Amino acid sequence: MTPVELSRTVLHAVRRAVDAGELSVVVPSRAVVAPPGPGGCGDYATNIALQLARPAGQAPLRVAEVLRPYLAGADGITDVVLTGPGFLNISLDGAASAAGLVGEILNQGTRYGYAQSPHGVDGPDGHRARIVQLHCPRDLRAVVVAEVSARLLRSQGALVRVTAEGFDPAWTSALGVRVDAVGIAPAEFPADVRPVPSSASAELPVNVRPVPVPADASADVLALGRDAGRWALLHPAAHDRPRTGGEHLVQREGNPLFRVRYAHARARAAVRNAADLGFTAQAGPLADAAPELLAVLADHPRVLAAAADHRAPDRLARHLVAVADATLPFLLTVLPRGGEKPSAAHRARLALAEAVGAVLAGGLSLLGIDAPDHL
Repeated sequence: MTPVELSRTVLHAVRRAVDAGELSVVVPSRAVVAPPGPGGCGDYATNIALQLARPAGQAPLRVAEVLRPYLAGADGITDVVLTGPGFLNISLDGAASAAGLVGEILNQGTRYGYAQSPHGVDGPDGHRARIVQLHCPRDLRAVVVAEVSARLLRSQGALVRVTAEGFDPAWTSALGVRVDAVGIAPAEFPADVRPVPSSASAELPVNVRPVPVPADASADVLALGRDAGRWALLHPAAHDRPRTGGEHLVQREGNPLFRVRYAHARARAAVRNAADLGFTAQAGPLADAAPELLAVLADHPRVLAAAADHRAPDRLARHLVAVADATLPFLLTVLPRGGEKPSAAHRARLALAEAVGAVLAGGLSLLGIDAPDHL
């Protein structure tokens, strides 16, 4: 069971409890599942009981007790434990969960982690669009962060407009960055992004204002080129001052951007080499192979959503580094060695390598950075 499937299973449990008369609530459109926090256990945890407690008129722990048997009986779930004020901690069938996760990533490709349907573009599903205005000062880093934040928000179904108080055309030629308009933030959204009347929940303009690049260092960033220049501005948290030196161009393990792109290139090479050996990927049980890698891949949708909500591309950048660091040791186990013949285990590991390539390529694309197949 994948995180997306588990989220649907949680919502189905709520719906069954409502149909049985045990809860009197409107079934939400979304249930958040994430790795357990401190004091938690299992593979995932959800705060759905805390979310529903007030509308249900019951204590969160009581809501969790109602939902627990509906979840515990679902296919792919081996145990459900209540912790804290009402968190549901869910343990999954490991082999089936891993195969399902890899299958989901291969099915969605580089769009893995994108919202399945916009949270609210007004339409047949009845959702309402989230509309966001991002506005930033005339600052290279702010413009890049705003543009990538817009990409992340759009991946989660939002409608976004990016404006800047000033803009240098050199930023486009060097880093490929663009905005929708230059000038003061508009008082309202223009007609081309305004939804059907009465259907929008528009947010007030958001100022994107990370720690700026010193004026005398802007030329250094542009000299790094599109990929390294963007990484230099996006990898640090907004409150940290970015480094603008040539370390971002060094092809060594000490350079996080190199590790991410190298892991992607090695994953793609594994697929090519497997084809030369006459076998292809097939998602299947992975036994105890690469638990850390599977965990960070499963966390990818949550990271994208959090990076979008907080306008924090650095969260995605650091997540890609974590994926790369978990990937490189695993790739040594993908292909048969010596006279060994390809087996179902090799095909399953190759599927995982292919999934890694899709996640890294998709994440880098959101940052506006290329993911070469050869490095």
